Amino acid sequence: MSTNKNIRNIAIIAHVDHGKTTLVDSIFQNTGAFRENQHVDVRVMDSNPQERERGITIFSKNAAAMHKGTKINIVDTPGHADFGGEVERILKMVDGVLLLVDAFEGPMPQTKFVLRKALELKLKPIVVINKIDRPQSDPIKVHDQVLDLFIALGADEDQLDFPYLFTSAKNGIAKYDMADEDGDMSLLLDMIIKEIPAPKTNDEGGFQMLVTSLDYNDYIGKIAIGRIYRGKVAPGNQLVVVEPEGVVGRGTVTKLFQFDKMQRVEAKEASSGDIVAIAGIQDATVGMTLTSPDSPEILESFEISKPTLSMLFSVNDSPFAGQEGKEVTSRKIRERLMKEVMTNVALNVEETESADTFRVSGRGELHLSVLIETMRREGYELAIARPQVIMHKDEAGALLEPIEHVTIDIPDEYTGVIIEKMGRRKAEMTHMGTLRGGMVRLEFEIPTRGLIGYNLEFTTDTKGEGIMAHVFHEYQPFRGKLPGRETGALVVAETGVCVAYALSSLEDRGTFFVSPNTKVYAGMVVGESTRGLDITINVCKTKKLTNMRSSGTDESLRLTPPRILSLEQALEFINDDELLEVTPESIRIRKKILDQNQRERAAKKANA
Repeated sequence: MSTNKNIRNIAIIAHVDHGKTTLVDSIFQNTGAFRENQHVDVRVMDSNPQERERGITIFSKNAAAMHKGTKINIVDTPGHADFGGEVERILKMVDGVLLLVDAFEGPMPQTKFVLRKALELKLKPIVVINKIDRPQSDPIKVHDQVLDLFIALGADEDQLDFPYLFTSAKNGIAKYDMADEDGDMSLLLDMIIKEIPAPKTNDEGGFQMLVTSLDYNDYIGKIAIGRIYRGKVAPGNQLVVVEPEGVVGRGTVTKLFQFDKMQRVEAKEASSGDIVAIAGIQDATVGMTLTSPDSPEILESFEISKPTLSMLFSVNDSPFAGQEGKEVTSRKIRERLMKEVMTNVALNVEETESADTFRVSGRGELHLSVLIETMRREGYELAIARPQVIMHKDEAGALLEPIEHVTIDIPDEYTGVIIEKMGRRKAEMTHMGTLRGGMVRLEFEIPTRGLIGYNLEFTTDTKGEGIMAHVFHEYQPFRGKLPGRETGALVVAETGVCVAYALSSLEDRGTFFVSPNTKVYAGMVVGESTRGLDITINVCKTKKLTNMRSSGTDESLRLTPPRILSLEQALEFINDDELLEVTPESIRIRKKILDQNQRERAAKKANA
């Protein structure tokens, strides 16, 4: 066993929006990865359209930079808790982590989650305190908070003596001390080469690699990504897939890729210590070991965190079904979901009693909404039911539910209303402290159920100034019934087209989600009622024509602009008796039972 001096494998871990992807941009700028005249987008690693729109990393990605003759393999990991399943696996590929912390916000829930995993695996940490250019930032205080966090997580003496650096990734600035003059990112690259251990290499035995992530290509099929622990591999090699039960598959390496800058490049051979992508092994799955057939020895795997939330995906059967999407059948939806499970291992898809409905489980609302949005853009039409949390039972038969750890940063004046709202949702406060600039930090433990539908309310209550982050904590005894949506829905009485005259006369009934000239059907939800019950309305009613003239009264109609709901907001809004109709062009909320008389009969039956 020796060490490969010219490779360093490192993962960048941080809470969402602390600047991971911007830091990678800055590293590439420093290592000359781009030509001088090359146009480069910001956050170049966020290649997925949804990542660019949402401003968050959703999928972990591999890249590599050269610095002073050493290849630095960088893995950019998602910061949002819903994609934590990606981070847990990625840490198995690397020898060290770059822990990025915002110089104003300090350590946040996801920071604690990923750091705990990294410390358990005995990885070498480098702490980067980023965004030192932010007003109100306090890098020295944040450094102390990070040290407290290391102690609280039980870091050993070697890990507590972590190297650290102060940076502004956006401006390409790095320095060892706040009093130093501004340096560039070469200080960080030097620190990585000096502090992160080189991977242990062993090219003598048979090939061995743990699959840590998967990709899929329509031309070459499944691609297994991981780090080679032992031996060498080249195109044409025979490999077997090994599980604890034994050999479960075999195949031939058709393509071998290594990472160079942001691209995958074909390689003729790779050896231990390298991070590679291998095509041709169709049976490979995350957590399995790829080995040569002569020595099928298994590597220690990892546990993938279980889903906490599920939704029912079914065929769209509304009156407008098939008008906007290309893929509308249950067979097509099933094929797409099964293809997603191949690479998205934190996702779970089950068949239900109905051939048209599938139960899809994931790590949270965002995890599932990203999938829905992706399918929608690919031309699928779906009907989605309200998210449900996944309950478990302990050995004694008591019901357990998932609990989230929530951190909320808000201006001081909103503290009362947030504590009251969280109390109603069965949350227990665990910490309260003050931040700079009149901000307060509140920490709670709350049932996952309590967070469904709360984002919208939180944004309204804090007038958009609050920041809320949450991460799965543990399963705890069921905390009892929670209050449902406090308002009813405005439901359409007949199929037709919305008319401005009808909308203006109904404005006192609630807030509308549609504008004039929108096509609607009976049973569709077009707004939020001001009362606690559903109101059936006619939005297609036109003004009766008479021979009396009026001077410009029709032109003087002034409608309140509709509240257009995003996919996540619509998922939060729907009740148990409603569905979300998702097509490539529209997001509509509807009642499960479209006919008003049948709805009323079903409601009476339920109450009885």
